[in-house]
Amino acid sequence: MYSVGIITASDKGSRGEREDLSGKLIETIMKDRGYIIKRTVMLPDEQEVLSNEMIYMSDELNINLILTTGGTGFSHRDVTPEATLIAIQKQAPGISEAIRYNSLQITPKAMLSRGISGIRGNTLIINLPGSPKAVKESLSFILEPLFHGLEILAGDTSECGQPMENK
Repeated sequence: MYSVGIITASDKGSRGEREDLSGKLIETIMKDRGYIIKRTVMLPDEQEVLSNEMIYMSDELNINLILTTGGTGFSHRDVTPEATLIAIQKQAPGISEAIRYNSLQITPKAMLSRGISGIRGNTLIINLPGSPKAVKESLSFILEPLFHGLEILAGDTSECGQPMENK
């Protein structure tokens, strides 16, 4: 099974002023799906700190999937997408487009999410929203096809034209 790194971007959380519910929910959902949680961190909304962590998880820890939560909104301190752009080598816009498209069926505020997705080496990085409700919804939209993307990145398959099976 594939490994996961979880980054929660939160100034208050990193100072111990807020409990990390979204990161913990990601961990629970991914463990329930059989993924191996390799690292979880809570960091301040600092672009360089966030991008350095993504690079570390990818290059040093060889994590297959990095899921971030938080820092994707309109606040001046929300810099997770910008940090991700520094870390990735290729964009994977369809993932974030799918999250926004499906989220728009629930709330028009989904259009305000700036989350992006991309690839660094053999690591897929996906920005998720900061609320537990939005995290749960977002993962429900992408988890099935996401597994196939990880298979391709890891070199475990090359067939994209076959019907998806539940993994």
